[in-house]
Amino acid sequence: MNIKARAELEGITPYALGQTIEEIKEQYGITTVRKLSDNENVYGTSSKVREAIMQASANLSFYPDGMTTGIVEKLSSHYQLDQKHFLVSNGSEEIIRLLTRAYIDKNDEAVMAEVTFPRYKTNVLIEGGRAVTVPMVDGRHDLKKMQEAINEKTKMVFVCNPNNPTGTIVAKQELLSFIANVPPNVLIIMDEAYFEYADSEEYLDTMSLLDQYQNIVILRTFSKIYGLASLRVGYGIMHEEIARELHKVRDVFNVNQLAQAAAVAALKDQAFVQDCSAKNSAERDFLSAKLKELEIDSFPSQSNFLFAFSNRPVIQKLTENGVLVREMPLPGYKEAFRITLGTHEDHEFILQIVSQLFHERAV
Repeated sequence: MNIKARAELEGITPYALGQTIEEIKEQYGITTVRKLSDNENVYGTSSKVREAIMQASANLSFYPDGMTTGIVEKLSSHYQLDQKHFLVSNGSEEIIRLLTRAYIDKNDEAVMAEVTFPRYKTNVLIEGGRAVTVPMVDGRHDLKKMQEAINEKTKMVFVCNPNNPTGTIVAKQELLSFIANVPPNVLIIMDEAYFEYADSEEYLDTMSLLDQYQNIVILRTFSKIYGLASLRVGYGIMHEEIARELHKVRDVFNVNQLAQAAAVAALKDQAFVQDCSAKNSAERDFLSAKLKELEIDSFPSQSNFLFAFSNRPVIQKLTENGVLVREMPLPGYKEAFRITLGTHEDHEFILQIVSQLFHERAV
């Protein structure tokens, strides 16, 4: 074909998606699949959300509110922060794209961890920028090396906290020091998609830094603990001047009406969020400890998933039994994978499968 795409697209591959539930059922002849591969909320969503969607469905012939007024008002009230600091998006990934579209020029650089959410790198490359990746240490961001990688070409740094896919966080004082030493003309993108799951005293509340550091952009989402992954609603919290620039490059009507109604209802039900967080913490401790007994270790997680690794074969056996996880190679280990935390019953089932596998190999 003689029609050539932009040179920046060479070498970029689409985001990798795993097999569907139906494909797994057909391939292995099973009827039940536990999808623990995409960090979704296994406890579903608030009943208030379903009611709100039903009411909003009466107005499907109208365009949605292009300024997402209802969500912005509710976020402002929830965080006790002026509305001018919020921008609502089609998933928090859209804000990543808007940031690179608005601020990355050709040959600009963006610093990020080597093992983190891959869409940072993709969006930087699409705009003609250069992604500078810094190796991690024990599954954590190496903020010292990331600081050293910043130069006169650097436009932004990405810190995913808790990090996807490792689930780890960076220590509070370490992150405070890093933020203080990033030049004010470099954007600090704090991706906090999983922050509602973090319960460590070492987790830094970056919201408190917005007045002091005008170059911070905080990304959060309704896809995870709120259980709205299929509706795609995210939001950014930032200085009003940054929000003004992003509004220039965002799509019109970027968040559909049903999604807007669902997000407002979800924010109202904080009891649901707290319940999910408590269950997640208990199951995180339980599963990580039990897997460790079976020689499957994991990085210390503050999210709703574990990054697990072992020198024993596990992934194929889980898949054959209808447990979907995301395979993610890790040097030095035979198998490594990210597994979304499920219900207690899910975890008992998983542990039974793994125990049987190890028993069979020992016989």
